[in-house]
Amino acid sequence: MTTFSSPNLEELAERVSAIRARILNAGGKNVKLIAVTKTFDVTAMTSAFTTGCDAVGENYAQELIAKSGLVPEDQRLPVHFIGRLQSNKIKSLVNCVDIWQSVDRLSLIDEIAKRCLVTNPVKPVKPVQIMLQVNSTNEPDKGGCEPSDVETLYAKAQSLGLDVIGLMTVGPTQSDPTATRNAFRLISKIANELSLKELSMGMTADLEIAVEEGSTAVRIGSGLFGART
Repeated sequence: MTTFSSPNLEELAERVSAIRARILNAGGKNVKLIAVTKTFDVTAMTSAFTTGCDAVGENYAQELIAKSGLVPEDQRLPVHFIGRLQSNKIKSLVNCVDIWQSVDRLSLIDEIAKRCLVTNPVKPVKPVQIMLQVNSTNEPDKGGCEPSDVETLYAKAQSLGLDVIGLMTVGPTQSDPTATRNAFRLISKIANELSLKELSMGMTADLEIAVEEGSTAVRIGSGLFGART
């Protein structure tokens, strides 16, 4: 992990304000700002809380586990797991993750349901919220299911009692504006067809296009914390 030392809180607050201004200028309302704190130490998480971010996003299981116990409860933001998931890591992540964003295959759905859902007819259970990650760019190096598989995964997750709140995708690597818009528009269309309200689309470089195409949550790393080493 990289020790989080720059920007300081004042600089980070300014960057948060700048990102929110970009969202508003793109026509976004009530768009969540997820601070991607991967590779930074726990102070990045608490700084995201202090500067008014809505959630934090983490990519790596062991890193998240190491950091999660160090965050004071009164400074804890909801944690979204946004990296590629391995089934054998889910058990250890159950108490660290609030929303599983990168669910892209049936085996993950089965494992999340197995590890997260507790059958108890007396005590209410907090819904287990997931998002289905879709490969909207047809790039083989990107995670996500095929667009044609979304409906099958959605039905499976629902049948097991998981709360599918929306879809997630990553824009094209080359950042071509037309390709980016087409990718995000495709995901928005699928979400509308399934009456899913949440769309996690857009990062620092392409958040305007994402918001214009219906994103309800943007995942911002370098735009807040600077380049990673």
